[in-house]
Amino acid sequence: MPDTVKRVQYFYTGVPDKLGEEAKLLNTLKEAGVNLLTYSGFPKGRRVQIDFIPAYVAAFRAAARKVKLILVGPKTGFLIQGEDRLGAVAELIAKLAAAKINVTACDAVAAGEGRYGAILWVKPQDVQKAAKVLGAGKEG
Repeated sequence: MPDTVKRVQYFYTGVPDKLGEEAKLLNTLKEAGVNLLTYSGFPKGRRVQIDFIPAYVAAFRAAARKVKLILVGPKTGFLIQGEDRLGAVAELIAKLAAAKINVTACDAVAAGEGRYGAILWVKPQDVQKAAKVLGAGKEG
C-alpha cells in the first residue's frame, strides 16, 4: 500500500518553559473538542514552541481565539502516513533532495501494527514543488 501524503495547515505558539504549561494548553484544546493530528513541543530559549496540525482548522482557530492563544500561521506542512518499512522516511527525503528541495524539519515515528507517520516541512517557496514530488493530496 502506498504512503498517503497530505498537505496540511499547521500553527505554532509559544508558552513558558514551566511545569504544566503544555498540559494546561492541551487540556484546554481537549475540552473545546479540538482533535489534533499532530502536536510537537520543543524548547526555544526560555519558552517552548508548540506546533499543531489540527484535524479541523476552523474549530482549532475558534478554540484558540476563545482562550486568547496567540498563533502563528497557518503555514503549510505535509502529513505522511504509511506502511512501516526499512528506509521509509529516507525514501521521502531522497525524493525531495533529488528535486533540489531542502527539508526544513521532519519528525517521524513508528505507529505500531506495521504503520508509521511523519510530519515534514519545506520552505514556503518549495511547497508546491514538494507536493508534486511527494504526490500530496489536497490540503486537509
